[in-house]
Amino acid sequence: MSESLKVGDHVSWNSEAGRVSGRIVKVHTADFDYKGHTHRASAQDPQYEIKSDKTDHIAAHRGDALTRVTDS
Repeated sequence: MSESLKVGDHVSWNSEAGRVSGRIVKVHTADFDYKGHTHRASAQDPQYEIKSDKTDHIAAHRGDALTRVTDS
C-alpha cells in the first residue's frame, strides 16, 4: 500500500484462512519483537499491528500486505 496508514484505519489482508480484516492498533517504525521473532521496521518501511475484527487476534504486517477497507 503506497499511502500511509495510521492507528484506527480499517484494513484487510490475506491469511492462511482467507481474507481477514481488522483495525490498526499500533505502528512500528523501529525493529520490534513479536511472538518470539524480531520484525524489521523503519520510518520508510513501517510494520503495523492489526486487531482482527472477528477473533481479536493481533497480527503484524508490512504496509504492502494491507488494503484499506472503506467503512460503509
